[in-house]
Amino acid sequence: MSLEPQTGMSPKGALRLEYAIIGLGLFALILIFQPFSLTLYAIGGGLVVLAGLVNNLLPLARPGVKVSSVVTVAMVVAMIFCITILVSICAAYLYGLFFLKPPDPNTMAGKIQLNTPPFYAQPFVWWVAGIAAVLAAIITVRSRAGK
Repeated sequence: MSLEPQTGMSPKGALRLEYAIIGLGLFALILIFQPFSLTLYAIGGGLVVLAGLVNNLLPLARPGVKVSSVVTVAMVVAMIFCITILVSICAAYLYGLFFLKPPDPNTMAGKIQLNTPPFYAQPFVWWVAGIAAVLAAIITVRSRAGK
């Protein structure tokens, strides 16, 4: 009987990872179907998409899998999530540009809508784009380093 040091996740750690992934999906569904707050509903909608992407980590929730490989795949999932957000914001903008009538500047609603900066001038969009770029750089460095 040899006592070699275990590399990778322990069985308990793998089970915790699996429960966390499944728990995220269940929590997102609870937020979507709660009848109290539209804010919680919106958060749940985003979490459902994230939980769907995080489900790609389930095959890695096995004993012996290196934690660094789980972290690399999690960063890829986060990068995909950021890119998905950016694509959806651009698609919504283009939908409004091509299919909706521009607001009437003579009404109060039109004045408010015309005074908002375009989507590409919003700080949130640049934060998400920056996070996606940083994640892509980290993933590239990690893959070149052989981790």
